[in-house]
Amino acid sequence: QVQLVESGGGLVQAGDSLRLSCTASGRTVSNYHMSWFRQAPGKEREFVAAITRSGSRTYYADSVKGRFTVSRDNAKNTVYLQMSSLNTEDTAIYHCAADPRTDSAWTYYELGRGRGRYDYWGQGTQVTVSS
Repeated sequence: QVQLVESGGGLVQAGDSLRLSCTASGRTVSNYHMSWFRQAPGKEREFVAAITRSGSRTYYADSVKGRFTVSRDNAKNTVYLQMSSLNTEDTAIYHCAADPRTDSAWTYYELGRGRGRYDYWGQGTQVTVSS
């Protein structure tokens, strides 16, 4: 079992930056590819970013490319999402998710499209961006 806990959300103004953290317990996060998703009220869950277990590959949704950066510190069992140039459309609950699959071209392909096999999810952290 893995427990994922997100933190770092809050209320910010448009143009501000924020860093989210996803800390794992129960098992080392280095066993998993990790992804970030978000869900705004009344909208479907949206893929945001992903990082392979080694951190060698990262993937981003077009809507956040160039503004968000996903990273990980396996020694701290934590994955980060650095968000900059935030706008009101970034308002959502942000969740992290863990994918245990082995490294392969197909795994990377699916990770990049938010179609991983997510065995574990965090409860989410709210990000609200005011104009």
